[in-house]
Order: sequence, then structure tokens, then C-alpha cells
Amino acid sequence: MKTLTAQMASDGGPWRLYVVVYGESKWPSVWWEPSAVPTGAQRREALASLGYEVVPGAEWSWIEDSKEYGDDRTPVVLIAAVDVRERDGGAA
Repeated sequence: MKTLTAQMASDGGPWRLYVVVYGESKWPSVWWEPSAVPTGAQRREALASLGYEVVPGAEWSWIEDSKEYGDDRTPVVLIAAVDVRERDGGAA
């Protein structure tokens, strides 16, 4: 089964979770209003609504970046990533 990467990012505004699908111009995504970091359960539910699930044994990894590449004086962007696969029945 094909493994893809799901990412979640925020620069202090809304959180966006999306599945990276190479060759597609629009990636499946879910947005949350600005709030605390979405919980693991919220992320699983969002992925399920898109037709995906976390690969068994995979864990979210977190990195931080600058809003403007290479400029650490700009706001921090938090980015999380995890390996996912299509759920039985395929993506929605």
C-alpha cells in the first residue's frame, strides 16, 4: 500500500492539516480555527474524513521554521508530519 505524508502547519493562525499528493494541484486538507494545537484524536478524525489513516507505528514529528525563509526574526511556523496511507475504500 502506498505511503504518503500528512503535514500540519500554523504560523499562529488557523491550523491546516493536508496530505501531500504529488502530481495533484489541490491537496486534501482540513482547517481548524486559531486555537490550541489539534489533539491526536482530532488529527485522526480529520485524516479519516479525508480517507486516510496514520501508518501503524508512525509518530508525528515536529519542526519549526521561519515565516520568511532564513529570517529568524519573523514569526515561527510549526510544522508536523506523519506517514499515512489510504483507508480501506480509498480516499474520499
